[in-house]
Amino acid sequence: MTPETPRPRPTSLFDLFLSFTVLALQGFGGVLAVVQREMVERKRWLTQEEFLEDWAVAQIMPGPNVVNLALMIGGRYYGLRGAMSALAGMLTVPLMVVLGLALLHAHYANHPGVAGALRGMAAVSAGMIAATGLKLASALRKHPLPLWLTGLIALLCVGFVVVLRLPLAYTLLILGSVAVTLTYRTMKGKRP
Repeated sequence: MTPETPRPRPTSLFDLFLSFTVLALQGFGGVLAVVQREMVERKRWLTQEEFLEDWAVAQIMPGPNVVNLALMIGGRYYGLRGAMSALAGMLTVPLMVVLGLALLHAHYANHPGVAGALRGMAAVSAGMIAATGLKLASALRKHPLPLWLTGLIALLCVGFVVVLRLPLAYTLLILGSVAVTLTYRTMKGKRP
C-alpha cells in the first residue's frame, strides 16, 4: 500500500457489526490473536502500532479488554454509533451461544468427556496467548526505548504476574509508570 492509497476501513455500521460478530465467534479461549490477525493483517483497518497502542489502552480500562478494543475501533471510524455497533457485534451472537452452552453444561457437567475437553482447551488457550505475545513483540523494534529495555520490561511483567503473583493492577501501575516515564524522557530528548 502506497501513501496515496486510501486506507481500508469498514464500509458501514453493518460491516463493523458483522466483522466483530465473526471475530467474537472465532475467539474461543481468547480473541486477542484473532482480532490482531483480522484487524491488522487481513482487513488492515489498523497498523500494528495502532493495534498495540489501542490494546495497551484497552488493558488499563475497566472491563473486558477486547470489548474495550471493539469500542475504540468502532468509535475511530463511526463515532458513538460505530462504538455501539462494534460492541453489539462483539456481544450479541456470542451471548446467545454462551447461554446455550451454559444450559448444555448444566446438564452434562459431570460427564468425564466434558471435563476432559475443558481441561484440554486450557493448553490451547495458553498456546494462543503465547503465540500472540510473540507476534506483537515484533512491534517493539519501532518503540522509542532500546529493544533490550523493552524486552526487560516485558520479562519483568511476566515475572510480576507469574512468579510474584502480583495482581494485574499493581503490575500495570508499577511497570506501566516506569515504561511511560522512560518513554516520555526518551521522546522528549529526541525532539528538535
